[in-house]
Amino acid sequence: MAVPLLDLKRQYATIKDKTDAAVLKVLEHCKFILGPEVKELEDKIAALSGVGFGIGVASGTDALLLALHAAGVGPGDEVVTSNFSFFASAGVVSRLGARPVFIDIEPDTYNIDPKLIEKAVTKKTKAIMPVHLFGQLADMDPIMELARARKLAVIEDAAQAIGAEYKGKRAGSFGEFGCFSFYPSKNLGGAGDGGMIVTNDKSRYDFAEILRVHGAHPKYFHKVIGYNSRLSTIQAAILLVKLEYLDAWSEKRRVHAKIYDAAFRGTAIKTPVAKNYSYHIYNQYTIAAENREDLMAGLKEKGIGHEIYYPVPFNRQECFKALGYKPHDFPVSEKAAAQVVSIPIYPELTSAEQEEVIEAVKSISA
Repeated sequence: MAVPLLDLKRQYATIKDKTDAAVLKVLEHCKFILGPEVKELEDKIAALSGVGFGIGVASGTDALLLALHAAGVGPGDEVVTSNFSFFASAGVVSRLGARPVFIDIEPDTYNIDPKLIEKAVTKKTKAIMPVHLFGQLADMDPIMELARARKLAVIEDAAQAIGAEYKGKRAGSFGEFGCFSFYPSKNLGGAGDGGMIVTNDKSRYDFAEILRVHGAHPKYFHKVIGYNSRLSTIQAAILLVKLEYLDAWSEKRRVHAKIYDAAFRGTAIKTPVAKNYSYHIYNQYTIAAENREDLMAGLKEKGIGHEIYYPVPFNRQECFKALGYKPHDFPVSEKAAAQVVSIPIYPELTSAEQEEVIEAVKSISA
């Protein structure tokens, strides 16, 4: 049987009545921009993350952009971040006129390798931006220790890690800012783009909140040049419905991950590593295979959904050519980009479908 990588129609079917009612309520009160549902979601996501404040913005990319801006990053600064992530993690740094400084990743988690960060820090370094890739937090203790010692801001790219934990502490609660994405494929996904910034710092919260409305405070009076980046009220209403189910959905992903782990044990397939300090929410279940092209061809033939996250590390992106990096500078990222592939793990995946995926992967990789 064919198995999709993700099936959002199934998720919608389970919450259709609540979702439709929530959207209809917004259509009736007509407060489409920064309506009451936005504030409610901001408060609930902040509480979920263990921080004081939330700021709803137009996308996960904008969350990173505004957070970096609010942390004081600008032209001539440097931001240390992972070499292996979705493009937004690096693109936002360049958009502010700063220089992204790429760090290779750990071979087991695919997260930034903390041991390599200190050598990359210079007098121009303004911030460290760890990426919590695939639903697992980066190793935050050494990162925060270095940031405190060097007086650097930490902005967490937690786009794929809402509700994930590191030593019992939630994603988004470590640095000056945590940034989430509500892109539809995320564990908490909307019906379009959306994002949120969380923080414990009231003054930084106030500034980021001003930035999302063109830098106006009060309205029509602009102390700074900001952005037009507001989470839509309809998106917030949908997300509030889904938020009730987030923990259960993430737990189902964890159950699926354990089944995959057991099924692939002893094979040539490299499975994700969940560190003992981590509560992994598996935004993706990413395996690695030396024969990836053969594996993907076989999965395609059998109708098994799959995707490469990510085929090109930042050091080889054409737009960053001027930074002067070489492939041999990032051997772990290069290997990951050549071998990783993600397979279905969404909560609504059935046992029969998961068994189909397992049998397909094992038969192709044998």
